Amino acid sequence: MTVGNMERAELFDAGSKGRGLRAAKELNTGEVIFSEPSFAAVVFDSLATQVCHSCFRHQANLHRCAQCKFAHYCDRTCQTACWNEHKQECGAIKKLGSAPSENIRLAARVLWRMHKDTGIASDSQLISVDQLQEHVADLAAEDFKQLRADVHKFLQYWSYGTRQHSVDYISHIFGIVSCNGFTLSDQRGLQAVGVGLFPNLCLVNHDCWPNCTVILNHGNQSAVSSALHSQRRIELRALGKIPEGEELTVSYVDFLNLSADRQKKLKERFHFDCTCEHCSKHIKDDLMTAVADSKPSADKVKEVTAFSKESLEKIEKSRVERDYNEVLKLCYECLQKQENVLADTNLYKLRVLSIASEVLSYQRSFAKAANYAHRMVEGYRKLYHPNNAQLGMAIMRAGVTHWHAGQIEEGHSLICQAYRILMVTHGPNHAITKDLEGMRTQTEMELKMFKQNKAAYQTMRDAALKPTDSLEEEILFNN
Repeated sequence: MTVGNMERAELFDAGSKGRGLRAAKELNTGEVIFSEPSFAAVVFDSLATQVCHSCFRHQANLHRCAQCKFAHYCDRTCQTACWNEHKQECGAIKKLGSAPSENIRLAARVLWRMHKDTGIASDSQLISVDQLQEHVADLAAEDFKQLRADVHKFLQYWSYGTRQHSVDYISHIFGIVSCNGFTLSDQRGLQAVGVGLFPNLCLVNHDCWPNCTVILNHGNQSAVSSALHSQRRIELRALGKIPEGEELTVSYVDFLNLSADRQKKLKERFHFDCTCEHCSKHIKDDLMTAVADSKPSADKVKEVTAFSKESLEKIEKSRVERDYNEVLKLCYECLQKQENVLADTNLYKLRVLSIASEVLSYQRSFAKAANYAHRMVEGYRKLYHPNNAQLGMAIMRAGVTHWHAGQIEEGHSLICQAYRILMVTHGPNHAITKDLEGMRTQTEMELKMFKQNKAAYQTMRDAALKPTDSLEEEILFNN
């Protein structure tokens, strides 16, 4: 069975993992294996007035739906494109008087769509939404209690003529949404803005070291003719060459966790035991817990690890309170304690380096930020897959930081490296790749100027940094 007309993937029995998808032919690095519009998707509650409910782009001056006064859109084009999704929701919000939480809104959108399309939205959809995994029976007592509360609120919100559903069936839909929801990012891939359900994507099994990645393509509604518009959709892309018959996999969690911690997260959220090679053999766990070459005593490592854990909790509290001077003070204290004890691949050190670099950039101390960003990136390179999207984004931020620090040679090199990775993970038409292409061209031009006249270049660059370009700020400060 092929996915759509692309014939690059097929459904198969993946043994203990259940259903899966495998390559129907040899696939090249960066190749789009399939793309899929969302069956249903919603913007997060916290961003409901800042993100378009149709294309999921982060925008200023959005237009509000005059009926429900909750949904927001870029313009009338986006509003019209979303009306089929929003129509039932609009009436339900008006009836209730306010919009419920995002998980209730998504469950309702899924159920409304199932009534309209009987769970199969197109010929290329391989499985009915009704048949997706839900694991309601495996929920912990507290989670089950929350589920029942959500179902109760759902029943107050739901409307579809006289059509009603049992509590068990609605719980089943909530279970599907919880287990299969895919987080959606904004147009530059820098911020999580919503969640959606993509039935074919749900068939792609997990591996901590996957051969594929998923990105959101926001589509194009800017053409004058609506016939040229394209839908919001996910794209499954190959991270390297994939031979025919090999299972297609993505990672459900960030790799930068110890194997036991990844397994725990996967068990709690998705209710399965990960037995992938990296978990079974604890690959890279040694690097993530590595100590410095000076070979400190076990007691010293234990002491610094405990201090680092406590410091990160304090750092996070200060970040939430926006007390950035306190954040830096805590970072400096922690890094000093970690020096000659923890290696630069140690997860505790990497987390502190990342935060220190981000906050120093925010405070425009770019030279210091560049130093920490360089160390962080070198640690990431030893841990992440070479075509990992998060590695590419980290290298991009480091490149922009070096660029702002006046270190144009290193900045240009890092931006080029990030561009190469994101060409694989995001493709040439994604907004973030286009942004990087522009930065790559700009830094190449500045590098030539720097080599011709260093003093003139530094004067020009210092003037250009007042104020920082808004795009570059977004890249530096959205983690």
